[in-house]
Amino acid sequence: MGEYRIKEEEFQVVDKYDIAIVGGGPAGISAAVEAVLSGIEKVILFEKGDNHSMTIRKYYKDNKRVDKDWKGQKIDLHGNVLFTDGTKESTIDLFDTLLDEHAIEAKFNHEIEEIKEHEALEIPFEIKTTNGGIFYATNVIIAIGNMGKPNKPAYKIPPSIKSLVGHNLEHCSNDEDVLVVGGGDSAIEYAYYLADSNRVTLTYRRDSFSRANDQNMEILNEYVENNKIYLKIGRDIEKVESKGGKALVYYTDGWKIKYDKIVYAIGGVAPKDFLNKCGVETNEKGFPILDEKYQSTTYGLYVAGDLATRIGGSIAASLNHSYKIIEHIKEFRTLQNK
Repeated sequence: MGEYRIKEEEFQVVDKYDIAIVGGGPAGISAAVEAVLSGIEKVILFEKGDNHSMTIRKYYKDNKRVDKDWKGQKIDLHGNVLFTDGTKESTIDLFDTLLDEHAIEAKFNHEIEEIKEHEALEIPFEIKTTNGGIFYATNVIIAIGNMGKPNKPAYKIPPSIKSLVGHNLEHCSNDEDVLVVGGGDSAIEYAYYLADSNRVTLTYRRDSFSRANDQNMEILNEYVENNKIYLKIGRDIEKVESKGGKALVYYTDGWKIKYDKIVYAIGGVAPKDFLNKCGVETNEKGFPILDEKYQSTTYGLYVAGDLATRIGGSIAASLNHSYKIIEHIKEFRTLQNK
């Protein structure tokens, strides 16, 4: 791995990589694969969860459709990862195969504490994990997405009913009165998935679902017409209380209704604090400042996936980010070796 001199002191670098990738979702895995296929062998991938693609595993219902052209975005893939329409399960299988076939060094249960520029020019970045690990890399790609930090309602949720409230479907069972809160595709999908085995209300503070794609709207309208989903839109929630072991919801129109479970699907926020601790400069809204190659203001430090586009959901777009980043790194390495 090599010895480097810093402040007249010699030390041995044990874990030095050409590329370190933070995040084990589609963007992170595809970046690792593209790097290996480009001849970059010293690549490591960090994931704080116990497996890859945790957003898909946690937030997608079994057999959920996963479309290449998400929300009607027609995206031509530029890289080597052949992603097509499928399901939650086939998508996980694809990335399982990619990790195995390309022998990607993946460290699960490794949450990143901070990334900082190193004092030695030969070692641009030092990466610290929360379990005490220290790694070194020439380039870093952050591909963590937004869903790791979902938005929360402005009002407080009483501790006594926190087990009834969640941001995905894991806490829901069958034959329950479930309230889904949100106006995007995730909220609508949660609602109609639950509606086949539960009594579901979908509430949204606006009068229409302007952020949803046409396919989801068609399904939603069908469920509403068949009285399988009750809509409560154009009004907000004032507060939530505990009542008889259920969640009592107070609406701005004066209604009070009890539910067995509540699912919040109101989006995610850019993890500004984490990005800043990793050396990524952000704008006033907390999003990373990137160039056309998805490189931050710190040379060699990139961002891929949902955070790079400020909207989430498109796996195909994330794959293209990763390909473009690796092409940029490969180009720079070629110039260095001339």
